[in-house]
Amino acid sequence: MLILGSKIKVADNSGAKVAQCIKVLGGSKRKVAHVGDIIVVSVKEIRSTGGPRNRSRIAKGSVHKAIVLRTKKEHRRKDGSFICFNDNVVAILNAQVQPMGTRIFGPILEDLRLAKNMKLISLASSLV
Repeated sequence: MLILGSKIKVADNSGAKVAQCIKVLGGSKRKVAHVGDIIVVSVKEIRSTGGPRNRSRIAKGSVHKAIVLRTKKEHRRKDGSFICFNDNVVAILNAQVQPMGTRIFGPILEDLRLAKNMKLISLASSLV
C-alpha cells in the first residue's frame, strides 16, 4: 500500500535507485496504490554508472510512470492466502507503458499475469 510521498526502491536496471510517489493513477480521489497499480514517480537517487561513457537513461528529478511490484502491506490472493514482502518496490515504465529496464531484480507476484503485464513477467527472475 503506497501513498503520496512514499519513498520506493526501484527494482530494475533502468538507472534509478530510489523514487518518490507523486500521484496514484486510476481516479481523481484515489490515494493508495497496491500491487499492479500504475503510479507517477519522481526519481530521487540514481545508480552510479561507473564512468563518463556509461550514461544513465534516467536523470535525477525526472518524472516517470511506474508499476508497483511488491509492497510491505499484505496482498490477498483469490484462494484466501496472504503474501507480503520486506520492501516497497516499483519498476519504471516508458511512454508506451512498457518496462524501461531489461532486468527486474527480486521476486514479483504471479498475480501481475492477470493484469496483462506479460513483459514484466518475462523479465522477472522469479515469481511468487
